[in-house]
Amino acid sequence: MKVILNKDVHPLGEEGDVRDVARGYARNYLFPRGLALPYTERNLKLFEARREEIEKRKAEKRQNAASLKERLESLELVLSMPAGANGKLYGAVTNQTIADELARQGFQIERKKIEVPGNHIKSVGKYKVTVRLYENASAELTVLVQAHIEEKTEEPKTTHSKQRHQRSSRAPETKETSGDTAAPAEASQEKTE
Repeated sequence: MKVILNKDVHPLGEEGDVRDVARGYARNYLFPRGLALPYTERNLKLFEARREEIEKRKAEKRQNAASLKERLESLELVLSMPAGANGKLYGAVTNQTIADELARQGFQIERKKIEVPGNHIKSVGKYKVTVRLYENASAELTVLVQAHIEEKTEEPKTTHSKQRHQRSSRAPETKETSGDTAAPAEASQEKTE
């Protein structure tokens, strides 16, 4: 089924392009979301009348993509993540993590346009991440992942051997056979406190 794209649809095409798509895709996805119109003479004339306006918007998008590419390639994104002593991250750096950090720095980039090598980063280091921009333009973003070591607050903890010793000292008292089994357990708790 032929359709005329009403908006840019990745990877199908740009606004004003005529594409041949499956009927179900057009009927269930493109038409309800206003992303495309059926290919008819009337709709074709409508887009031909708007052709100059569409080309103007495309040129503006290309220019914005070129300036965004310059800004992204000059940027080194530093992410501090919890990691072990061997440099392995406790979590992972994903395209969502990078998109969130870019948003904090004033860039509005969809996570779907960020391509992380191997879909995620699991260790400390310097990485190149591809950000898809407009048309075939893309930017290489440098991401530096650093280890963030959380300082632990020192709390007195009982070790496993102490806990085992406490349990074994209580065990003989609870095995008494009397009419009330709850009384010896309560008595042993009072002695340990």
